[in-house]
Amino acid sequence: MKRPRQTRRALLITLCLLLGAALAAWPFLTPGRDAYDTVPVTRGDIESSVTALGTLQPRQYVDVGAQASGQIHKIHVDVGAEVKEGQLLVEIDPSTQTAKLDASRFAIENLKAQLQEQRALHDLAKQKLQRQQHLAKGGATREEDVQAAQAEVRTTQARTDMFAAQIRQAQASLRSDEAELGYTRIFAPMSGTVVALDAREGQTLNAQQQTPLILRIAKLSPMTVWAEVSEADIGHVKTGMQAYFTTLSGGNRRWNSTVRQVLPVPPKPLNESSQGGGSPASKSGSARVVLYTVLLDVDNNDQALMPEMTTQVFFVANQARDVLLAPIIALQGTTEGNRQTAHIVSKNGKVEPREIRTGISDRLRVEILEGLDEGDHLLVGPATGNGG
Repeated sequence: MKRPRQTRRALLITLCLLLGAALAAWPFLTPGRDAYDTVPVTRGDIESSVTALGTLQPRQYVDVGAQASGQIHKIHVDVGAEVKEGQLLVEIDPSTQTAKLDASRFAIENLKAQLQEQRALHDLAKQKLQRQQHLAKGGATREEDVQAAQAEVRTTQARTDMFAAQIRQAQASLRSDEAELGYTRIFAPMSGTVVALDAREGQTLNAQQQTPLILRIAKLSPMTVWAEVSEADIGHVKTGMQAYFTTLSGGNRRWNSTVRQVLPVPPKPLNESSQGGGSPASKSGSARVVLYTVLLDVDNNDQALMPEMTTQVFFVANQARDVLLAPIIALQGTTEGNRQTAHIVSKNGKVEPREIRTGISDRLRVEILEGLDEGDHLLVGPATGNGG
């Protein structure tokens, strides 16, 4: 009786060992979700946008130059100064212009004196003509003497008109000299901030060849972003389109705006010659990136934006709020239109293919219109696991 009892005990022990081994091996025989690389379907906001780099510039500014030549005598402002329209900015040594103005005045006085003399000669010539005409009535003078008197009257009249014209010409030159003297005092053409100063006191300016630039005045609000958009994306950017941008100094702050203008011609590279045929690509042997300029304005009342700042611009094409989102990496290709295929991994590791319909994309995520639920786990990469 003892031997069967020992046999049953040994059989029970063997069954326990086999059951323990089966439980230990179960995760390997039926893999769960942890055996796969998955990403969840979440809910949130998404926008489809075109990105570009840009530079901030004042929308309204004026370059102040010198119309008179001479040495800068005094500069009354510095960079960063706030100026009012009509405020005195720069004084140029007026010595040359003053001397020229005095010479013009003396020339006019001289011409006026000559005009008075010529008028007196003209009056005398008219008196001679009257005497000759009186004598001619009594036959006491010759005809040629009368004709000579008439010619003298016409000659003196012509010289009188000539001096009068010369005086008018000299007066016009005087007004030009007076204006040039006025140019030695340069006033602000608009109110704003001095953002650049390119001259120094004591510097000599030559306004005969070209207008020397002295300083720039700008209104720092509103500002304009000059964004450079690649030719691959420019077709998606339209006038009136919503946009926003960030700056390196602005942290997480975003400035909202709309597209004011899309310039139709890209800026010409500085190293591109205007002569000769052929495209830039054919000359250099490699294609260059074509960038188009897009302008958008923004208020800058708090002066947080400064000229020449670099901006990251986002042109918003589409946007959606509180929608289902899935990473693009979890989608396995397009079937037709906006329909794609994803593979859902259940808790027990079962992989199920699912056809879905997608919406807008931000190049990392895509909007799910139908076919998935929030919390679904999607297989990343090809569905090569155990498909049940």
